[in-house]
Amino acid sequence: MKVKSFLWFIIATLIFITGAKTPPCSCEEERYLKLQNPPMYGEDVREIQTQLYKLGYSIDSINGIYDEATANAVREFQKREGLYVDGIFGPKTFQKLAELYEQPAARIDSEKPKGEVSLVILTLDRELIVLDDGKPFKRYPVAVGKFSTPTPIGLFTITQKDAWGEGFGSRWMRLSVPWGIYGIHGTNKPWSIGAFESGGCIRMHNAHVEQVYEWVKIGTKVFIVGGVDGPFTFGFNTLTQGSKGSDVLEVQKRLAGYGFYDGPLDGIYEYKTRQAVIEFQKSRGLNPSGNVDAETYEALGIMLFE
Repeated sequence: MKVKSFLWFIIATLIFITGAKTPPCSCEEERYLKLQNPPMYGEDVREIQTQLYKLGYSIDSINGIYDEATANAVREFQKREGLYVDGIFGPKTFQKLAELYEQPAARIDSEKPKGEVSLVILTLDRELIVLDDGKPFKRYPVAVGKFSTPTPIGLFTITQKDAWGEGFGSRWMRLSVPWGIYGIHGTNKPWSIGAFESGGCIRMHNAHVEQVYEWVKIGTKVFIVGGVDGPFTFGFNTLTQGSKGSDVLEVQKRLAGYGFYDGPLDGIYEYKTRQAVIEFQKSRGLNPSGNVDAETYEALGIMLFE
């Protein structure tokens, strides 16, 4: 047993060191949904109720509660699609539902870009544009981060490519975001495409991401664009030690420009960033809290467009 545990430790260490199969964001993970007492509830139940209702199945109320009416709708769906009828919404039922939404997106042409490929992602428009030698070549609808977990804004590159199985879409392309794991990937929730839905990653239809996957390479540039306020497109967040994101990166750049910060520009609000904020606040007669609040943003010259 000790030998087996040691071998697994060595394998895990090698995977970590080499970066092989880095797990994508966990926004695609699903649980089995079924009748039980007390009843299961949550946004995943509401999502399933919504999609079944759109397909014409009878749902008493889209309430996020896995009740008898929801289980009956699942049974009807399973029966119509030739699945085992048990009223449990598990991986096979989920996959069948996803296939129905994926089918229209599967019809793609075979034309390929001829020059250097780069990508532009317009977060507000939920659109990915493939550039061929700097000229728009093809456009795809995407899902981007929720307002609470926004997609990083800035210029990045593709650092890793992998094929994935069920549950995470068919392809994964990691971005060079220094403060976390973000990427462009397929999805088992094709109905989410076109929405602010993810944990910050860019979701695509599997048929679309497979096509783009063949055109990009390690080092391909990816421009992720927000609104006119860039990393503050969705407003100001109070930044504290432990915060991460494009807004933190912009604050680090401003502090460096004012001569208060000489640490890494990595979007991670660690101790050195906090100390720089404190010194900056003192120099401007502000409360040296170490947190970036509205007054500190204004003193840094970061203001939103009207």
